[in-house]
Amino acid sequence: MTTEQLIERPFTAASFQAFMNEGKLMGSRNRDTGEVFVPPRPIDPKTHGDNMEWVELSGRGKLAAFTSVYIGTSAMIDAGFDRTNPYIAGIIELEEGPRMSGQVTGVDSLRPDIDWIGRPLKATFVERDEDGKLRTYLLFEPAE
Repeated sequence: MTTEQLIERPFTAASFQAFMNEGKLMGSRNRDTGEVFVPPRPIDPKTHGDNMEWVELSGRGKLAAFTSVYIGTSAMIDAGFDRTNPYIAGIIELEEGPRMSGQVTGVDSLRPDIDWIGRPLKATFVERDEDGKLRTYLLFEPAE
């Protein structure tokens, strides 16, 4: 994808999802300050500047916080998660600075452990069927 094609995409949830469908974790970066935002935004909330650009992120980070979710959204229930099969929702601090939420896989959701905090993670993508349409979701798994 060329720089021109990146510039043409607006900083919207739809563009963010389109990049995920392509297997890319993207954020917006303020060209003046270098601060990165995920999900992307067209205006820096601190400076109110709009000199933003798309930036591809490494997908690497560390777990900052988490919880086990036993009663999830309809999409997560459809994916097979329930009271007997919970999933882990976490806050991931990305190498580039921003924090974002995401599902954490590769850990025992029935036996959460505080020692997971600080664990290195990496982004991965999975497609799930939603009403006959495939949708790409961002997950994080242990990087070890």
